[in-house]
Amino acid sequence: MTAILVAAAVGLFATLLGTPIAIRLFRLWGWGQHIREDGPRGHMEKMGTPTMGGLVIIGGMVVAYAVARVRTPFTTAGLAVLGVAVGLGAVGAIDDLIKIRSRRSLGLSKTTKFVGQALVAVGFGLVAVQLSHVTTEFSFIRDTGLRLGIAFYLWVFVMIAASSNAVNLTDGLDGLASGSAALVLAAYVIISFWEARHSCFVAAPAVACYEIRVLPALDVAIVAAGALGAISGFLWWNAAPAKIFMGDTGSLAIGGLMAALAIMTETQLLLLVLGGLYALVTTSVIVQVAAFRLTGRRVFRMAPIHHHFELSGWPEFTVIVRFWILAGLAVAVGLGLFYADFLARGGTT
Repeated sequence: MTAILVAAAVGLFATLLGTPIAIRLFRLWGWGQHIREDGPRGHMEKMGTPTMGGLVIIGGMVVAYAVARVRTPFTTAGLAVLGVAVGLGAVGAIDDLIKIRSRRSLGLSKTTKFVGQALVAVGFGLVAVQLSHVTTEFSFIRDTGLRLGIAFYLWVFVMIAASSNAVNLTDGLDGLASGSAALVLAAYVIISFWEARHSCFVAAPAVACYEIRVLPALDVAIVAAGALGAISGFLWWNAAPAKIFMGDTGSLAIGGLMAALAIMTETQLLLLVLGGLYALVTTSVIVQVAAFRLTGRRVFRMAPIHHHFELSGWPEFTVIVRFWILAGLAVAVGLGLFYADFLARGGTT
């Protein structure tokens, strides 16, 4: 428990104190945000705001994990989850740098981005199954008994790609993605810690269960706590009016991290509930594109849906706070389902 609190505190102060330094450096290097010309008019004022703040978040996560684990051994589970964030952060950083150098809002092609996500996903899937004892079963709140076999690796790719892109789509208003991500990560701190405390039962071999289930779950909780602290510290500077944006560097890393946490804790489909806001935003984009291609008309004034409400007259901060409320409700429902299942199974995970 102490290591979890240490990770959260270190992550918080690392980004809280480190982000102002990054803002000055990024301005000096000319790492400014480029804005879509067809977006809400008020967003043009954000042109040139330092971006790639995801580098600070990832750095805070890594430092938090290292400090929290300075006296205790690392586990493959924790390193694998952290590796997904770092790997997808690298993909996002390349995307952001292309945008900065070309001075437009288009970076990597969709194909190139998917290839990067696929490489990270397959690598994570292999480590999770071969070294971290994660089953290849399909899971909701726990394993369902449906074995996916080799298709599990494809499912890992779908989860990581979908989650990272969903957070990327949500990252369109100051603090919207970082604030909602903090809520989801807080849920995964609770879930992973809960699994560590209740994974073993009396009849299980104590030593084997501790090494296979408890230690990895605690390590995953430490990673989630470090990420929670890092994003919370970054949110201090990213809240409206934002002094810095996380960019694709941060959004892809955070989204991928959430998917990795869901896979490692065997709560795969529960992520769809916990991240209900991201599901809503992604669905709005899919509906908008499908409707326009089929009928030539748009359902929303602009997609993703948070821009629709902006164009409908809602102040940006109002949209952000109301969407944070939706994110909080989704997390509350997800945790409620997790705890209800725990009680229904007689107090074991």
